[in-house]
Amino acid sequence: METLAHEIKTLPADLLDELARNGFEIELLLRLASRMAEDVDARNRLPGGVTAPLADDLAKLPDQGTAEHAALSDLGMQSLARGELAVVVLAGGMATRMGGVVKALVPALGDKTFLDLRLAENRHWSKLAAKQVPLWLMTSHATDARLREALGSHLRQDDIATFQQNLSVRLTEDGHLFREEGDKPSLYAPGHGDLPAALRRSGLLERFLARGGKYVAIANIDNLGATIDPAILGAHIQHRDPVTVEVVDKLGSDKGGIPVRWNGRRLILEEFRLPREFDPTTVRVFNTNTFLVTARALLDLDMEFTWVQVSKKVGDRKAVQFERLIGEITSTLATRFLHLPRLGAVSRFLPVKDMEELERRRPEIAEVAQARGMQIAQAGPE
Repeated sequence: METLAHEIKTLPADLLDELARNGFEIELLLRLASRMAEDVDARNRLPGGVTAPLADDLAKLPDQGTAEHAALSDLGMQSLARGELAVVVLAGGMATRMGGVVKALVPALGDKTFLDLRLAENRHWSKLAAKQVPLWLMTSHATDARLREALGSHLRQDDIATFQQNLSVRLTEDGHLFREEGDKPSLYAPGHGDLPAALRRSGLLERFLARGGKYVAIANIDNLGATIDPAILGAHIQHRDPVTVEVVDKLGSDKGGIPVRWNGRRLILEEFRLPREFDPTTVRVFNTNTFLVTARALLDLDMEFTWVQVSKKVGDRKAVQFERLIGEITSTLATRFLHLPRLGAVSRFLPVKDMEELERRRPEIAEVAQARGMQIAQAGPE
């Protein structure tokens, strides 16, 4: 570890400053690197205590058109009108399967990008609420400059803003600094589990609370099904637990974070963290990486994330990086699961991983965009 510490400390001063500004902790990396020789699979898994969710853990919204659904929608709309909701969109990713472009800037419908449609959604709900709904994009070192350029005049202090997630350095498989062409260290963003720390660092969350904000919605940039829904917000307000996690039915061989009970408490657990004896296929729903979180609980969150060791191909060589996942907040904050639809105009889950999937989903995206008030013709930057 002394050699690795020396390699990092002798990096150029401007790079060290950039790393420090973006949450890099050398002692943390050295601690993680010291365990690289251990059995990674065994280290990631919980030793036991995991059971399937109870039947009443998977709550559903009342049917649209019912008095119960209307009451939840009214509760959510009142909250929106008081300026109590902010939306965080995870936009730090590069679409490697789309040719290494900034995913938020990929055209999703016609010439309108994922970012354009998120801006259109924001205008729609801000108009309905007669109150600006803050829209914050969590960017990365790879996407921040391009997204800020694309946003242009849309950037308005705390109303529409970006904040950058953490930054770290990759390692070689034998624990040295991984270097790319030109002897440059290989940089990466350590995962959407950065969100609580990065959002606190930005000051956006603290200022939001100071002006009466109460709730934060979190969703992936490419999942256009995960839009603002007053009834879902109303359900979150009503149950009073700090986290609501959206889950949808699995189709085919879908994999991802699943709702479970661990020593009696509800949490989302990625499949690679399950005890070996637990069969994830027995749970037929999974998380869409969409959450509603009470803002004060997010600001005050104090927890040790699990850092997952990942092998990453960089060029023709393998590198090691450490990542963390936002779903792990459910291990600390009391959580409710909300079972939502993934088909048709009411779908809450429209993931897009590559161009083939985008082409296949465009009719669904168009249907959802029309149903959710995304004014496509007006969606681009002004």
